[in-house]
Amino acid sequence: MAERIARVERDTLETQITVTINLDGTGKATFDTGVPFLEHMMDQIARHGLVDLDITCKGDLHIDDHHTVEDIGITLGQAFKQAVGDKKGIRRYGHAYVPLDEALSRVVIDLSGRPGLTMEVPYTRATVGGFDVDLFEEFFHGFVNHSMVTLHIDNLRGKNTHHQIETVFKAFGRALRMAIEADERMAGVMPSTKGSL
Repeated sequence: MAERIARVERDTLETQITVTINLDGTGKATFDTGVPFLEHMMDQIARHGLVDLDITCKGDLHIDDHHTVEDIGITLGQAFKQAVGDKKGIRRYGHAYVPLDEALSRVVIDLSGRPGLTMEVPYTRATVGGFDVDLFEEFFHGFVNHSMVTLHIDNLRGKNTHHQIETVFKAFGRALRMAIEADERMAGVMPSTKGSL
């Protein structure tokens, strides 16, 4: 399989972002975004997805975190789409259930070429350490719309909002890892009856 690495830069009046991703990495991650809780969650993607991530962002945090969080999702989606390539020989589908104490989440992904997000997370609080948890849906919308994947996220139970979110991101990393893995029985074959994704 060819090297699956991409670097994408996004420069707008609201954010200046650089994302480097290696889909065949070891889970190394470096972040400089000004949003520590988002960085903690993206670290879960790297560690559990075994992808290397390097993300820097200078955003209009003096307004709020919205543009930074959403635009990082967009740029990460663009980099992922570029890195994954033509998708020949991969599993395409991935899923994971991840618990953390009382919380349990399920994430299912299809590298379908069709963007779609269904996200059901009944947060028990509106913020975690000042971070507006509603912004995670903006992050995932940005990601799916630019990576062209179908993503289902369900928090099945949980009382601690931090735990709810962390199980979502760990499960996302695990599901992503499964979907991008090489499938020996599909070597060189497009995992679709249409012949393209």
